Amino acid sequence: MKPKYLLGLLVILGALGYMVFGGLGRNLVYFLTPSEYLQDQARYQNRPVRLGGLVKPGTVQYDKDRLELRFVLTDGVAEVPILHKGTPPGMFKEGQGVVVEGRFQGGVFQGTNLLVKHSETYQAPKAGWTPEEVRKLIEEAK
Repeated sequence: MKPKYLLGLLVILGALGYMVFGGLGRNLVYFLTPSEYLQDQARYQNRPVRLGGLVKPGTVQYDKDRLELRFVLTDGVAEVPILHKGTPPGMFKEGQGVVVEGRFQGGVFQGTNLLVKHSETYQAPKAGWTPEEVRKLIEEAK
């Protein structure tokens, strides 16, 4: 193999390696519970994080005019205040499991994406069910 081809191959492999592994660390999004975050806050400052836990009952405040949702996320041990801008998902409620993606800023988790955990069971309506039976099935799934 000629030296210029070998050099070209090394440059291409080096650039490819940098794109795959060099940029990977900056783009990782960590999944944490409130307790894990509070144990090592400095490590996660100004980094994208997915924070998972339960919406603490009695803490939900939604301002429809400003589209601001505030609540406390807990894992049963630690609690973190959340500020999410935008309309909450239809299944969002107190005591519900959620995952919030965002960053910690000024002691408050600024959420950019809110995912609601839902029941993993699915039952399709059977042929011949009445609308009332379908409505009951939907209500039981919430």
